[in-house]
Formats: sequence, structure tokens, C-alpha cells
Amino acid sequence: MSSVIELLPELNLAFLQTLLMVGIALVVAVLLGLPLGITLFVTDRGLFLEKKWVKTLVGVVINLIRSIPFIILLVFLLPFTNLLVGTTIGPLAASVSLSVAAIPFYARIVESSAREIDKGVIEAAVAVGASPWMIIRHIILPEAKPGLITGLTITAISLIGYSAMAGTIGGGGIGDLAIRYGYYRYDNTVMFTTVILLIVLVQFVQYFGDFIAKAVNKR
Repeated sequence: MSSVIELLPELNLAFLQTLLMVGIALVVAVLLGLPLGITLFVTDRGLFLEKKWVKTLVGVVINLIRSIPFIILLVFLLPFTNLLVGTTIGPLAASVSLSVAAIPFYARIVESSAREIDKGVIEAAVAVGASPWMIIRHIILPEAKPGLITGLTITAISLIGYSAMAGTIGGGGIGDLAIRYGYYRYDNTVMFTTVILLIVLVQFVQYFGDFIAKAVNKR
């Protein structure tokens, strides 16, 4: 117990670093993953922006990134990370790989959420002459909103797990603390504390995400 008290400042810092990494990756996932997911949906067969080559190209790129295990992606992107943020260690550096992993992950969730929309509503909008942007903004996004928020919750929880892996190569955060003090120093108390902290964080994110999803669900 005394070891945990002594490490309390570092534990607080590690917690904030985890939140920073996950927060940056989530913002990037929304900014890039959301439009990619919408693109995958609206360019599908039978929809108002049907373009097979666009859907195929975007789908292949997304599948390529998703097929790479995160720990390998983390190492593979080290040169790009160094070029982008000037370092390969720390939470900002780790957030680069987390963001790259989060974009295709969330894009597929967005596509799946959009597929649950009643096609008849979209067809009716096309029939009355609504522009593609109007359909996306006023029909697809509002109708898919609960699924988008649930998907963002799933993405956040996955990123928390990924952030722990990022700690193994100096990414900082709770995972880094668990490795340095819990594993290398054989301090089970610190290890258990970090595990409990991660569990509490995941439970809070899940509860908060479910609450927001239910609040915006008008069906």
C-alpha cells in the first residue's frame, strides 16, 4: 500500500496521459473516421452517390490498416511519428499511432450504423430533389446518431486498451506505469492498482456512452 501512496503523483500523471492519448485519438477518429464511414455508405450499390471504385479503394485502405496488429503498427509508424511530433516517446507520440488505428475502426462502425437507417427515408429524400449534402446532414447523421455515439464509446474503450500497449515502448500512461513499476519491479500492488484504475475508467466510459446514446435516441 505504501508503494502506491509513494507513486500517487506518477499515478495521477499516468491517468492524465492516458486521457490525453485517448482524447486526441477520439477527436481524430471523429474528424476523419466519420466522413470515411459515410463515404463507404453513400457510395455503396443502390445509393445516391454510388461509385464502386471509391468504395473499393476506401474499403481496401481501411482493411489494410485494420489488419495490422496495434503493437506492430505502433513500431511501423515510429518514423512518421518522429516526423510529425519530433519525438517517438510520450503521450503525444503515442496518440499518433492511436489515431491511425482509431480512424478505420470508427469508420467501419459509422458505416454499420448508417446501414441501419431505413432506406425508404433516403429514397424519399432523393425523390423530392434533396442534395447529397442535405441527405447526409439532415437524414443520415441524425438517424444514425445513437449508433455513432455507441460506436464512439466502443472506440474509446478499445483505445484505452491500445494506450496500455503504447506504454510498452515509452508512450506513457497507465500501461507504462504498470510495466515499469508493476512488472519490472515485481510490485503486485501497483499492478493491481493500475488494473483496477483501467477497469473503473472503462466502466465509466461505457456507462457515460450508453447514457448519451439513450438520451439522443428518438426512435
